[in-house]
Amino acid sequence: MKKILLLLTLSILITSCKNETKDESDEWIHLFDGTTTEGWRAYNGESLPAQWIIEDGALTFDTEKKLESEKEGGKDIIYAKEEFDNFELYLEWKLPAGGNSGVFYHLKEGYDGPSEIAPEYQLLDDLGWEAINNATLQEWQKTAADYAMHIPDNNVKITKPAGQWNTTRIIFTPELVEHWLNGKKVLSFVPWSDDWEERKGKGKWKDFPNYGTSKTGFIGLQDHDSPLWFKTIKIKKL
Repeated sequence: MKKILLLLTLSILITSCKNETKDESDEWIHLFDGTTTEGWRAYNGESLPAQWIIEDGALTFDTEKKLESEKEGGKDIIYAKEEFDNFELYLEWKLPAGGNSGVFYHLKEGYDGPSEIAPEYQLLDDLGWEAINNATLQEWQKTAADYAMHIPDNNVKITKPAGQWNTTRIIFTPELVEHWLNGKKVLSFVPWSDDWEERKGKGKWKDFPNYGTSKTGFIGLQDHDSPLWFKTIKIKKL
């Protein structure tokens, strides 16, 4: 009898552990899993630009496919299946020397570009960009910044060299936003606070009244006419 009770108890515990693992896994929505671009299309467009392809399990931007007549950049894309409000977003990415891109959220269409309306987690090869362009970046322009609004803490920020994979997490709630880079929280801020409004009013977005005002929207990836690679893009609703 004791043996039967022990077996039943073990069976219940194993089933419970499996359910907890399944429930945790089911919380994540995979925006890109390395096999398909389903759900992605151009910002203000109807289909995915030809330059965005899957190569070796990564979503990449192939600059070789650009026509000479096309302007630099401007082929930003969105995950158009669903809009998100409060979330935790996780993705892996890498850039070449001097590479430049970004991740948008709460993105709405109908504007000349995503940056007019949506906050951006900056992705950049900081040192390589400065060397190639013979220019000095502001801290708000560098990797993991809330672009033109909040700067990362360089005491904890670790960016992998060009060509190596980095991990990014963005956690958004109305109470607090967090930017993580390679396992370290590098900045946090309170959206729509007095401080947030002051930064917006004095900085790059002072002439863009709709910037950052949306409470929900699409996730977007930026084309800055640079090769780039993304993998394991997933989001969890909060």
